[in-house]
Amino acid sequence: MPRRRRLLVMIALGAALTAMGFGLAIGVSAQSDVLRKVHSVTARFQSLEAAKKAGYERFYVCAEEPGVGTMGQHYVNFDLVGDPALDPLKPEALVYEPQRNGGYKLVALEWVRVGPKTNPDPEILGIPMKHVESGNRYGIEPDGFYERHYWLYKSNPNGTFSDWNPSVSCRGKGDNGG
Repeated sequence: MPRRRRLLVMIALGAALTAMGFGLAIGVSAQSDVLRKVHSVTARFQSLEAAKKAGYERFYVCAEEPGVGTMGQHYVNFDLVGDPALDPLKPEALVYEPQRNGGYKLVALEWVRVGPKTNPDPEILGIPMKHVESGNRYGIEPDGFYERHYWLYKSNPNGTFSDWNPSVSCRGKGDNGG
């Protein structure tokens, strides 16, 4: 390949990679903006009373998986669950960790869509949601549901969007005795 042609190919390749990198940076920046907005609109729910006033109700018991971690106590807005739309700024569930003093601390958000498995899976924040089949511990029947946690208010060593957090405890009030 002649030297000049090789140089033109390298310049074109460099320009393409630069444009791709710029596009990825814009995508990451856009997601960061959304995550900041999510934090901004959900910070008020650190008060359980504010969550209750906004329509969130206690659901199930504190969920845990021995040897894996805990989700915590869910408070669910059933109006949002009944709406099939997924809005990052309107999580269907808020997840609280029971505290030693009897109170609750907001640790995570959860988006939920009730229904059968689909292809492709729905996404929230650009991340595919997980389908939980019928026969689940939560009694969500007949088709199961999709869910995605976001550990916004407590670090999760398993990952920011993992279900179970080994750093959370039900303080002896969980569905598996922990």
